[in-house]
Amino acid sequence: MLTIWRFTDGKRGHDNQSLGLAEALCRLAPCKVETLRVDKGWPHCFSWLLGRFPPGKSLPRPDLIIGAGHGTHWPMLAARRAHGGKVAVLMKPSLPLSWFDWVIAPAHDGLAESDRVLSTQGPINRVRQSSAQDERRGLMLIGGPSAEYGWSETALLKQIHLIALHHPEIDWQLTTSRRTPAGFLADLGKLGLPNIKAVDHEAVSPGWLPEQLAQAAQVWVTPDSASMVYEALTSGAAVGCFELPYAKPGRVARGLEKLLRQKRLAGFPEWERSGALPPNDHPLNEAGRCARQLLRCLSTPQ
Repeated sequence: MLTIWRFTDGKRGHDNQSLGLAEALCRLAPCKVETLRVDKGWPHCFSWLLGRFPPGKSLPRPDLIIGAGHGTHWPMLAARRAHGGKVAVLMKPSLPLSWFDWVIAPAHDGLAESDRVLSTQGPINRVRQSSAQDERRGLMLIGGPSAEYGWSETALLKQIHLIALHHPEIDWQLTTSRRTPAGFLADLGKLGLPNIKAVDHEAVSPGWLPEQLAQAAQVWVTPDSASMVYEALTSGAAVGCFELPYAKPGRVARGLEKLLRQKRLAGFPEWERSGALPPNDHPLNEAGRCARQLLRCLSTPQ
């Protein structure tokens, strides 16, 4: 039985990654997962110096310690020093890489692959390839202005309009994010598109997105929502990327450009020319791939 301590800072995006890895490990081997909530990570620097980690006193000793988010770094290191085990940190850490046994980070973080660093295509997530996708169902995921992308509601509404008109046979579910500017859904409603059902992100349950991804044969995502692009590619759906103006192109934009060159997804201009999205013949499974690698390392005598 593999004992895993999963550290969480309570942030949904970070939890999505650590839970995705933990669940993938549990699908491959018998596991017991203990979840430890961290409110502030830096005080655990002193726990690490003293070789103490009281929250783990009553728990079974860990074989593997995982977590995502800067607030989990010192607690994980303190836990390893006090109770043993190996530490796998998700995303590029704020502390030296050599302090962790493994670093699992998206390739766009720019870390060189090594025995210690596992590079992934996008962040690890909880989505699994689906066999229940329906050609009559589609999904649109709308973000908003970000560090790398600007916003043009007029251009985005035009793209949504054209896609909905081109595919009248598809029932589209559309949702927003916390970055979506106020008034977007009201303006979308003025288009009177009968095959689009829109819902605000605050009105959906935590399980709504995985459920929709499991059913949608086509998924369109705004480029600022990079994690959702990779979730869609993991689900097995055909994926399209709306076009938004650049603000300050960086690592996220470079990652999406690579996916476009690889024909893993299509940008709106390409779709407009062809009227079709490329099939997702090789869905991502980065959580499963990393889980297999960690299990091989853990089973190899040091």
